[in-house]
Amino acid sequence: MSGKKLTCLECGQVNRVPAERFSDNPKCGICGAALFSRKPRAVDTETLLKASRNDEVPLVVDFWAPWCGPCRQMAPEFEKAASALGTGARLVKLDTEANPQAGARWNIRSIPTLALFLNGKEQSRAAGARPAAAIADFARVKSSR
Repeated sequence: MSGKKLTCLECGQVNRVPAERFSDNPKCGICGAALFSRKPRAVDTETLLKASRNDEVPLVVDFWAPWCGPCRQMAPEFEKAASALGTGARLVKLDTEANPQAGARWNIRSIPTLALFLNGKEQSRAAGARPAAAIADFARVKSSR
């Protein structure tokens, strides 16, 4: 069976979805959760680790913390970018305060930090708050290599 692998951000199950079915709002075969969302999803370290290793669709991660002013300022822009990208990428947020081991695991030195994962590898990284258009460009340009 051909298709692209997507990790369910709810239960962690890896699903294979034909690219031509992305616009049909595919759901997880185990828990029924939507695999694409127009809004960024909050994830924990374990879910991010699994998705970053398995997903064959660009996965853009916002490493942030609730006390970080630039992080809070970028949040609505990150949400706009998720909506604009549709099924072209999945955007997730990882709270580094709630998941302190993530900072060490992904070598996060400042927040907000964006990281783009695809096919098991980190493709690119950018530090600092960005507007929605720049976030969308980051996801598109870096993942089209």
